[in-house]
Amino acid sequence: MPQFGGLETRVMESLWDAPSPLSVREVHDVINESSDLAYTTVMTVLDRLAKKNLVLRDRDGKAWLYRPAATREQLLVEDLLESLRRPGVDVVSFAGALVAGLTESERLLLSSRLADG
Repeated sequence: MPQFGGLETRVMESLWDAPSPLSVREVHDVINESSDLAYTTVMTVLDRLAKKNLVLRDRDGKAWLYRPAATREQLLVEDLLESLRRPGVDVVSFAGALVAGLTESERLLLSSRLADG
């Protein structure tokens, strides 16, 4: 999974937990339940995440609506696959230990991605 900063993590979690795309104001409201951040700070974080292709945004009138580009599980699987490509990794031992801790949906996603090559 990409290394998120503390605020990026909170923004991503608010998007992952939302049933539909959120505006900057909605993300700001969710995050400000536990802290006092400026609206422009949240807007900047969302813009940077969009430029990193970690969130997608669509116009809704004058506002942007943001949604995650991938689920938590998809990012975890991508991170796993990337680590398996590193030289010197004992893939069998590593994969066996890791798969034992995955949920069923994570196992299915991993299996699907490995089958795709």
